[in-house]
Amino acid sequence: MVEYYTQRASAGLIITEGTHPSPMGRGYTTCPGLHNQEQVGGWRKVTDAVHAAGGRIFVQLMHAGRVSHSSLLPNHARPIAPSAVPVVSEEVHVWDGKVPFEIPRPLELSEIPEIVEEFRRAAELSIEAGFDGVELHAATGYLPNQFQVSGSNQRTDAYGGTLENRTRFTLEVVNALCKVRGAEQIGVKIAPGFTVNDTFDDNPAETYTYVAKALSPLGLAYLHVGYNQGYARGTAPNFNPIDLLRTVYQGTLLAVGGFDRQQGDEAITSRRADAIVFGRPFISNPDLVERLRLNAPLSKGDIRTFYGGSEHGYTDYPTLPQLH
Repeated sequence: MVEYYTQRASAGLIITEGTHPSPMGRGYTTCPGLHNQEQVGGWRKVTDAVHAAGGRIFVQLMHAGRVSHSSLLPNHARPIAPSAVPVVSEEVHVWDGKVPFEIPRPLELSEIPEIVEEFRRAAELSIEAGFDGVELHAATGYLPNQFQVSGSNQRTDAYGGTLENRTRFTLEVVNALCKVRGAEQIGVKIAPGFTVNDTFDDNPAETYTYVAKALSPLGLAYLHVGYNQGYARGTAPNFNPIDLLRTVYQGTLLAVGGFDRQQGDEAITSRRADAIVFGRPFISNPDLVERLRLNAPLSKGDIRTFYGGSEHGYTDYPTLPQLH
């Protein structure tokens, strides 16, 4: 991981892979965490190396909520969620392969502050680990997003029903992070229109507009907006999430979603976005910044190695000089 992130230190800002803030936040077999001193020490090696190479790096805190499985959690506990609504359209990766998602356990009202505190503690540890800031992953069906959308939130208490109530958990976590690091070191990722992990909402344009408006006055480092430009036919939303939220979010807006060099340039020139985030192209092109500067061809990534394995498909992608 030290080598991987250092290879990409030329990025204006590195946002790490999803990192769980507590053992119950884990959603996958080989994902990193940030909730104990051993993990702090491991991440410190990464951040020190990135900084030595002139880079900056935020840790992305991601609580999987219902997008998990009891075999991945302490004492084989059932995954937690706002409501007892499972993911049914996909399967979860566990140690032995793929299995159906389980029905999650609805969180008790008294438990929610404890989870907010886990995020706050992870923000404290992020300082020890040397990160320049924190991004809250509130997108693609993870726990904050599970609270936000009507499809997975059937609560009738202060965290369900109205838009204000469904957004409450996200805002409480963001405020807790800001108290630790300051709003200027906190980013939030949302992804209107994505339906991965059964992220369905009765009125997504209204829901995510409300979320963006609620975040706008906080003075965050940025709002990171995900948009899938490759929607399958019949699944695309009837709005462009980036354009929708650009009009209501007054701070720095980062856009991600299959952009190439020309599309990214056009989005920034037209002020549709303030910066472009590259995901998959940066996996297979450690020198992506230089390739974009030169308008050089990009290496294609091997998706079979994206989520685990050895250095193959992780740190062995060549740079331009190595290709010639």
